[in-house]
Amino acid sequence: MAGAIIENMSTKKLVIVGVILLLFQAFAFMVGGLIAPSPTTAVDYLAVKCVGKASHRQETKWFMPWGSNQCDKIQSFDEAVAKRIEANDIVFAVHIPMSNNEMSPWFQFILVMLQFDIAFKMTNQIKDGAIVNLDVKLAYRDDMVSEWNEMARSFEKRKLHCNFTFPKTYVNDGRFYTCDVLPFMEVGSVAHKYYLLNIRLPVNERKKINLGIGDIKDIHLVGIHQNGGFTKVWFAMKSFLTPSILIIMIWYWRRISLMNRPPVLLEKVIFALGISMTFINIPVEWFSVGFNWTWMLLFGDIRQGIFYSMLLSFWIIFCGEHLMREEKRQHHISCSWKAFSHPSMTENLHQHCLLGVQLTNPFYSIWASDVGTELALSFIILAGICACLYFLFLCFMVFQVFRNISGKRTSLPALSKARRLHYEGLIFRFKFLMLLTLFCAAMTVIFFIISQVNQGHWHWGGHTVQVNSAFFTGIYGMWNLYVFAIMFLYAPSHKHYGDEQSSGQCITVDEGVKSGENIQLTTTVTHVDGPTELYRMMGKEAQE
Repeated sequence: MAGAIIENMSTKKLVIVGVILLLFQAFAFMVGGLIAPSPTTAVDYLAVKCVGKASHRQETKWFMPWGSNQCDKIQSFDEAVAKRIEANDIVFAVHIPMSNNEMSPWFQFILVMLQFDIAFKMTNQIKDGAIVNLDVKLAYRDDMVSEWNEMARSFEKRKLHCNFTFPKTYVNDGRFYTCDVLPFMEVGSVAHKYYLLNIRLPVNERKKINLGIGDIKDIHLVGIHQNGGFTKVWFAMKSFLTPSILIIMIWYWRRISLMNRPPVLLEKVIFALGISMTFINIPVEWFSVGFNWTWMLLFGDIRQGIFYSMLLSFWIIFCGEHLMREEKRQHHISCSWKAFSHPSMTENLHQHCLLGVQLTNPFYSIWASDVGTELALSFIILAGICACLYFLFLCFMVFQVFRNISGKRTSLPALSKARRLHYEGLIFRFKFLMLLTLFCAAMTVIFFIISQVNQGHWHWGGHTVQVNSAFFTGIYGMWNLYVFAIMFLYAPSHKHYGDEQSSGQCITVDEGVKSGENIQLTTTVTHVDGPTELYRMMGKEAQE
């Protein structure tokens, strides 16, 4: 019976394969760190105060902050009071992007955050639980002379979270609150060159709308979009990796199909892992450059969730199928349940709901209400707890596998030298693969931590290393290389090394040892099928 490549390939060839994969891994990090720019760019916009009196508040009226068709502007609310301009007649206008620039489909998305500049006044303080009501409209056009086309409009509410660090006395009138940044808008594609936001803060004393929100002086918006240079590098990586994984996946399954037995669970899961990797690799994002597909962010999250679900499930099954325990079947059932409660499903659930609503209303945010905020935080906390439990459970399973393998190694010294070296080599290769699996999981955790806390780039000599970009491309390359290595190493080998111990015979000691001293290493695998000899050894003991 032919084993897998991981046990039949010579050590020299395995080292060569490992070095090649390591070079590709280093190249993946270097592409992001030295070639690609930062993944995203943030631009700060200060809203211009336009005057739109009652007679000019038609539904199709748009207020431009600058240009030949710019609106009538005021510098401050004090000027509005002096000119007897009502609060309902003031429109905050923001043009995206800045003057003499234009947006590009390579930017992929636009995320806008909102922040108020609110001055303290003894006679107009921010009340506890104050909520700002916003009448917002979004328009687009593709040149500087065409009419604006409405894209979305909505009445939104945002809860203020502001602190005043000075004593609340008349002496400190005019000092500013420190207010949190609020989520405002997210557009899933950048199909147009210019965007225009018009924001009103309607006041209605009878309905108590926008009362007790303090003395608002200005509105700042922070626009975040993906860098076009990073997008091109990312698309190029996807275009290169897609055929690589697809070819190795087809080759792997063809070898499985040529076996004179049906595929076992582990082989099916490896194939499913290859399918999920191919699914996330397919560069459908190329179409977003030419088409206004606002659902691409949602589709990308779904693909990522499917891949991580399959990957984390594979790790549990991979460890469980190699556990040399009599209660293997019961343990596997519990492992399968845990595989479906891993953090990727929990973490992505509220993201899918959020992006789904934003397809029709880009101003929607789950963080806008107390209930939504608590729900989102609950999902995040639950995902964090599940991630910790999953990783600890995975480490425990790897420890169990190593402990059981170490127990079987006590029988190896009595074998012939050739057989002992053979089995020690198999055990070493398997342990190395398990440690590599833990390393990949740890690198993913480190990636998320560094992407949150670091400044985004390091200076190294005369070069600037984009850390976030390096980790994005490096981790993405790492997963592809890991899946590639798993399918390659666990594919059936064309060699038939070890047929003599696969034919129902016992493993014996050297020829000089008497027949009565034969040793059973639980390798009578006549009724146990599997991808590797070590797998069949463990499966046989589980049956016994």
